[in-house]
Amino acid sequence: MELNITEIMEKLPHRFPMLLIDRVLELVPQERIVAIKNVSAGDSFTHGIEGGAAPMPGTLILEAMAQGAALFSFAEKGAGKDEHERPEEAGTVYYFLGVDDARFLQPVIAGDCLRLDVRALRLSRSICKYKGQAYVGDTLVAEATLLCAIRAK
Repeated sequence: MELNITEIMEKLPHRFPMLLIDRVLELVPQERIVAIKNVSAGDSFTHGIEGGAAPMPGTLILEAMAQGAALFSFAEKGAGKDEHERPEEAGTVYYFLGVDDARFLQPVIAGDCLRLDVRALRLSRSICKYKGQAYVGDTLVAEATLLCAIRAK
């Protein structure tokens, strides 16, 4: 299953500048999601000190992985009676609980297409664990294990 930006915005509450997923290339419920973040010179985090270019902060790469995981979890669990209903409208909130084994291997700069590959390690009704990897081209630039919670409002 693929999702465009409009479909992503129907499922996530995030908006610019904090929406960090531009497109979903592949979504396999209970297995994985592959998503894209096109890093642009228009992104606020790419403006360095004194006008120089700055790399995408590692915390935002992790946030992009978590947003991918949220899309994955709600696709797997269902967001409510209406498939276009946002999770928060269905009474569900997604919490980013923790990060383990985060590694940042290469900088991600404006002009890069960041490909996020997030795979389920453990899924339950309330706690989910994922392995996230971020690539630019074929180069692994970051990876981490993410722990997230799904709670009713």
